[in-house]
Amino acid sequence: MNSELPYQGGSVQWHLGPVIDALRTSRESTHNIRHQGRVRELPSRDVLRQIVDGLSAALFPTHYGRPDLNDESIDYYVADTLNVALDRLVEQVRRALRFSPAAPSELTGADAQREDLVLAERARAITREFAARLPALRALLVSDVQAALAGDPAATSVAEIMLCYPGTIAILYHRIAHCLTRLGVPFLARVVADIGHSLTGIDIHPGAQIGGSFFIDHGTGVVIGETAILGERVRLYQAVTLGAKRFPVDDSGALVKGIPRHPIVEDDVVIYAGATILGRITIGAGSTIGGNVWLTQSVPPGSNVSQAQMRNT
Repeated sequence: MNSELPYQGGSVQWHLGPVIDALRTSRESTHNIRHQGRVRELPSRDVLRQIVDGLSAALFPTHYGRPDLNDESIDYYVADTLNVALDRLVEQVRRALRFSPAAPSELTGADAQREDLVLAERARAITREFAARLPALRALLVSDVQAALAGDPAATSVAEIMLCYPGTIAILYHRIAHCLTRLGVPFLARVVADIGHSLTGIDIHPGAQIGGSFFIDHGTGVVIGETAILGERVRLYQAVTLGAKRFPVDDSGALVKGIPRHPIVEDDVVIYAGATILGRITIGAGSTIGGNVWLTQSVPPGSNVSQAQMRNT
């Protein structure tokens, strides 16, 4: 390299000085999109992926952790893995709490420091409660795996389902995300749900309430909306949508958020590939919804709905 030539790398080569100044102006004032105009700390997708991996390994150590564990080592492995995951989780919960509607907006000085302490303690309390719910969460996930084994003639073992079925991974992410939603950190839950969506192609809003023994067969393209309620032993196939029919607006024209707008699917319902079910309607227990059906009205228990006709059985 000729030492007499001027350095032409980085901002010198690209004349970035004015660009950097303009980006700072946009970022800090003209187009400031930070929460409340000030919050810089965001939950980390990378860390949350590590957390869910750790939680999965703690819940199912030999399937998602280490396959060489034995009776002497497994509890130590679970304890260590869970400690690491929860230590990471508490920081992500603290960050997410800043996006809560109850979070104050313009605190400075001593008030801001006190608020930081309050958020940190609340994050610890939420994380402790989350840890306490893990046994019940595992029981739900086991019921989901057993439903897959019972409902899919191609399934040969629990291990195959847990390692090879995208529906199982999607449900695992959803169960964790829904628990976080119920504990008061919906923003964090939404990030977890989106990671699961990216991994599986299955989009389940963390607010959706889903009963045990839930099975998604194949799964690609399944969408389940925020206010959907699914009962026990529901089975969905690929490309099923449980969505909203319309989006009400208020007097100013803004969307009204948080109202029930997605279907209620009762116990023992099967919904086949490509079906689209929209609005706050009820699919009665024991019903079967055929492939590619477009449904916007409730059906009674025991219904058999196909593209050509609807008949009660």
